[in-house]
Amino acid sequence: MSQRTLREPEGGLKEGTIEEQIIQMASLSYERLPLLEAIFERYALGLGGAFKSFAAMPAEVTLLSFEYMPCADALDGIAAPALTAVARAEPWDGRLAVALSPELLFSTLEIMLGGRSGDGRPWTPRSFTAIEKRFGQKLAELVLADLEAAFEPVGPVKFRHDHLESRPSNAVLAPPIAPAVRIALQVSLEGRGGVFHIVIPDTTLQTVRPLLSQSFPGGDLGVESGWREALSRSIEGSEARLTATLHEVRLGLREVLDWKPGDIIDLGIDMDHEATVSCNGLALFRAAMGRRKNGSVALRVTQELADEKERDDGDAD
Repeated sequence: MSQRTLREPEGGLKEGTIEEQIIQMASLSYERLPLLEAIFERYALGLGGAFKSFAAMPAEVTLLSFEYMPCADALDGIAAPALTAVARAEPWDGRLAVALSPELLFSTLEIMLGGRSGDGRPWTPRSFTAIEKRFGQKLAELVLADLEAAFEPVGPVKFRHDHLESRPSNAVLAPPIAPAVRIALQVSLEGRGGVFHIVIPDTTLQTVRPLLSQSFPGGDLGVESGWREALSRSIEGSEARLTATLHEVRLGLREVLDWKPGDIIDLGIDMDHEATVSCNGLALFRAAMGRRKNGSVALRVTQELADEKERDDGDAD
């Protein structure tokens, strides 16, 4: 069998022959977490406001990628050096990492120190100073605070900063082969900024995994209510056609064919008989018929049928 090499492996696979990568793929099984992906999409939208308040400058955050891979590959794949904050997730009993690129760290630091009009200088790789680490910790805590709010619909969680690492590969989050997700986000501050990565091992998400693995059809995550109010206002101004049925009689076809002008048809109803009001074929309520002072025919609701049907369906279930 010919030996061919795949040059661009994906999903955490190492370079090697097709046979070797088939074995790797068989040993790695990643279950997608649709709700987690939706959470980070919303998270990116809201994080721009947090950066704007922090740096007092318009900011935009873009979700670049969301990848599933082994924990070791997720950390090794982040360009070093990158100031990496390791945090504990309480009460989930796990860890996660936030890796800040030097471009993001120093762009934000220069802006905070008043260097808004100057062009960003290329950064020469070196060790981070104590002041830079302290500022990087505050930046990581900002990112983690917004991430806590993003996870509120799933469950309460606190991300407590534990320590800093200069290289992402030095962070110990979980066993190297443990599944993890790596999220890359781009922060733009008026043409400047950089990228930061969030790495969350599967072991950290184990408590809420059943919720995160559910499909997300695109509804309300509990953090936005504006669309609901707008929809309510739109519905309040719409029109609905109601049909009032006084009575229905079942007759044989032969009897109907024998009808002649002047025949009297007994409907079997009296003056107190109530009408059934429906909308689009759905019976809503019963109503007594009468007249208003201006002579118009009116209905007075006496019994709601929709609620009664729902109760009957619930009892049947």
